[in-house]
Amino acid sequence: MKQQQIMEEAEQVLYKIYNRFPVVFDHGKGVTLTDVDGVDYLDFGAGIAVMALGYDYPGFNDAVKAQVDKLYHISNLFYSEPMAEAGRKLLAASGMEKAFFTNSGTEAVEGALKVAKRHACNRHMGRDYEIIAMKHSFHGRSLGALSVTGNDHYQEPFAPLVPGIRFADFNDLDSVKALMNEKTCAVILETIQGEGGIYPATEDFLQGVRALCDQYDALLILDEIQCGMGRSGSMFAWQQYGVKPDVMTVAKALGNGVPVGAFLASKAAARAMQPGDHGTTYGGNPLVCAAASKVLDIFEQDGIVDHVRQTGAYLWDRLEELMARHACIVAHRGRGLIQGLEFSVPAGPIVENALVKQHLVLISAGSHVIRFVPPLVIRKEDVDQMIIRLEQAVTEVYSGVSASPSGSPSMEVQ
Repeated sequence: MKQQQIMEEAEQVLYKIYNRFPVVFDHGKGVTLTDVDGVDYLDFGAGIAVMALGYDYPGFNDAVKAQVDKLYHISNLFYSEPMAEAGRKLLAASGMEKAFFTNSGTEAVEGALKVAKRHACNRHMGRDYEIIAMKHSFHGRSLGALSVTGNDHYQEPFAPLVPGIRFADFNDLDSVKALMNEKTCAVILETIQGEGGIYPATEDFLQGVRALCDQYDALLILDEIQCGMGRSGSMFAWQQYGVKPDVMTVAKALGNGVPVGAFLASKAAARAMQPGDHGTTYGGNPLVCAAASKVLDIFEQDGIVDHVRQTGAYLWDRLEELMARHACIVAHRGRGLIQGLEFSVPAGPIVENALVKQHLVLISAGSHVIRFVPPLVIRKEDVDQMIIRLEQAVTEVYSGVSASPSGSPSMEVQ
């Protein structure tokens, strides 16, 4: 098999960082991925919430190809029309004031943290600044982003990390209040926690954190790398809460597979950084900005966010029905097309069965949650097909498993 040869070669030449699934994808169309042996898979992972428009969306590939033939890199020593266009459209969609394009979400977080420290330095020279982050959060793998990622498993091998980071409990406003002080320069959180298990912020919590940041002259940084770009049912998830961040990060779906991210800022945060404070060689080059610009055009012209609201509601109902049929499914959370099912048993075997036997691409969020972050262009019939395949995987892997009162798995008598 061609797949086996490719996998063996990859294992020989690549650093062993990922535990990859045994499949080699070759191409995609719509919401279908096809491997090198010609087998089709229904994609409900979207490259970890990246492929918002699916594969080969009309007009997107042409826009990227056209820019390749013109110019795809010049450095940030010069201006380019795609950068200006993408920046203008991104600010219009978000209501923010300034943008800085990066190569990834992790880099966007790094930039956002620097904005917070620079803003504090401008206001209060010589203070030791602190940042409040959330437990069970995920913001990236570089040392700065890792320092605000509330997961000991990710952090411990790389200590010591950036000092001055304190962790509060997500959706517990009192825990944030207890940490706020005159040294706090920012609070960073995901509007909807992704890797931590698909937990949307509550309205009272997010509004309360906004008020605390105003009280202490600290910046509110909202990480919308996964839940932004229409996935929650609004262009950015925070727009459903009646709050506005000082700084926000975006990536993933912004380029529909082309690596581009950004951090955006408003008011004082938009004026905090000075020439020489930050930089990037590749960030915002004409190629990635042409992709981002086209994505933003398609979102507006084709009503992508409205489609997410409709299809997300249908996905919610179908997952509720599935949960009612399987006692091992103990919780259902999310908004729009970022939803999660929590199991009383490990989710990994279900995800693997779904891929290998049902030809359904799913991803987990932690050890017991399956997250549903499909291309935003899925149809109701795609949801129906996903439910059929997922139910088959659950049945094959955990037939007869129910939730005991303690939440641990138990076996029903057959």
